[in-house]
Amino acid sequence: MTSIYQFEAELLNGKNKEFSDYQGKVMLIVNTASKCGFTPQFAGLEKLYQKYNNQGLEVLGFPCNQFGGQDPGDNDQIGSFCQKNYGVSFPMFAKVNVKGPEAHVVFRYLTNNSKGVLGSGIKWNFTKFLIGKDGKVINRYAPTTKPEAIEEDIEKALAE
Repeated sequence: MTSIYQFEAELLNGKNKEFSDYQGKVMLIVNTASKCGFTPQFAGLEKLYQKYNNQGLEVLGFPCNQFGGQDPGDNDQIGSFCQKNYGVSFPMFAKVNVKGPEAHVVFRYLTNNSKGVLGSGIKWNFTKFLIGKDGKVINRYAPTTKPEAIEEDIEKALAE
């Protein structure tokens, strides 16, 4: 598999989104959760999206309930929570698994093409993957890495 553009995923509204629609853009893909200690990172992710979207950045959120059951709601509840509490306007996808045999194909691609503290596995909610304009993983960031700490890497990727 050469790039992320061959995949698609379901948005919160139930419609499928082809990743080829993001070709030529920089993507920050994040597995999110609504009831996690890192949930306030939604604000920082939205700030990055607002600042850099017109320059070609897409922030893509993928809710996941695999870590401590921290996103138990359905897609409508998740969408409402993100909008009401953090003003999220970037694309949010339907809840997925990000690890194990049922992991969504996007996360299998991401983890196979970047290593973290646990090797290829995802450690927790709010693991972040920066994807270049060529559809390949530039870097992977730990859940503890705040969105603003990625800003310099985003600017560099947008300039390439």
